Amino acid sequence: MSKKPSRVRVLMMPYHDDGDKDPVGYSGPATVLTGLPRTIRRHELRLIVPLADSTIYEMEKRGEFPRRFNLTPRCVVWDLEEVEAWLEQRRQAYIEGRAKIAPGPDVHRRKSRPVKRTDDRSI
Repeated sequence: MSKKPSRVRVLMMPYHDDGDKDPVGYSGPATVLTGLPRTIRRHELRLIVPLADSTIYEMEKRGEFPRRFNLTPRCVVWDLEEVEAWLEQRRQAYIEGRAKIAPGPDVHRRKSRPVKRTDDRSI
């Protein structure tokens, strides 16, 4: 019985500083090391962006997420630099208070264990 290869690839490896100028592992985007644009496949995107495929697809259609493109008819990739820029934009929007955050659930409408309302008026 043969061992199946792991589908998850390591995007970043730890940087070991032994006083040597050459890094042992990958310590940043591939564009830093090669100067070429780096593309990532779907399984790598899932490691970076914890959203469902359907959510990413809908956000792409609305223009809120970097667009994917096909390298071949069956190979879909995203530009790593665009994805990282999108993450940084989302982080800045959250820090500045411009991010859309869903409201918490209305616990008074729960069927099980509803929270009793406290009214200021006394009966």
